Amino acid sequence: MTIREMLVYGERRLQQADIPEAKVNAWYLFAHVTGMTKSSFFLRAEEEAEDGWLTEYGHMLNLRMTRRPLEYITNETEFMGLPFYVDENVLIPRQDTECLVEEALSYVQGKDVLDLCTGSGCIGISLAVLGGCRSVTLADLSEAALRVARENAHKNQADVLFVQGDLFENIEDTYDVIVANPPYIPTSEIERLMPEVRDYEPRPALDGEEDGLHFYHRIIGESSRYLRFGGRLCFETGYNQGKAVCSYMKKSGYTNVEIKKDLAGLDRIVTGCRMEE
Repeated sequence: MTIREMLVYGERRLQQADIPEAKVNAWYLFAHVTGMTKSSFFLRAEEEAEDGWLTEYGHMLNLRMTRRPLEYITNETEFMGLPFYVDENVLIPRQDTECLVEEALSYVQGKDVLDLCTGSGCIGISLAVLGGCRSVTLADLSEAALRVARENAHKNQADVLFVQGDLFENIEDTYDVIVANPPYIPTSEIERLMPEVRDYEPRPALDGEEDGLHFYHRIIGESSRYLRFGGRLCFETGYNQGKAVCSYMKKSGYTNVEIKKDLAGLDRIVTGCRMEE
């Protein structure tokens, strides 16, 4: 089998299994196995494929046909132009979440930052690498998630701190900026998600309880003990949750509360400032 035939074989198998974006997925798995770029593929397409490649590629195709996410098969993804390791202990970073990082980058220079519900660490690590922060602390309830975040901090040479606990549990310091992408999918909606999310991504990182707003209420309600006067609280929210989160922040004394949209024009980011003393 030639290298070209190997790729075509992968495309055909994923198409027959009705995998979304089958050709794109087949290419990423192919590139992961062979280490080829598009240009090297075109140069070598008619060469014979190595036996080891065929075996590993077939195994990865079989995994993808079960609807296991591509990123959990390759254990890699990119976020804010940085490389991240991911496995089934953490959510796969989404492009929507880059909007939260880009918003936070405008106020983290020289500041102390807390990233709650950090998961893979993609938000906090990106801010540490790109934002010129004075300090960044990553917090999560899951020790398994924090192991992934530690690996990603090492991968990106990010100088960050780690705290395990339920939201602010075990947090002792105060911060200028708190960022969070908490679980926000209503429990009743989880079973309707695509199989890649519903069956493989960690349920505790998805489930925002009955209305999806449980963790926003907790974070906003507890944040005044950990956010300095004049500090900023920044959330990612579900596309239809921005107004509710905005309202609760205002009721809790936050000022300059704003909703920002994602690249699709949907409400995605809510930010607000803790009132000065």
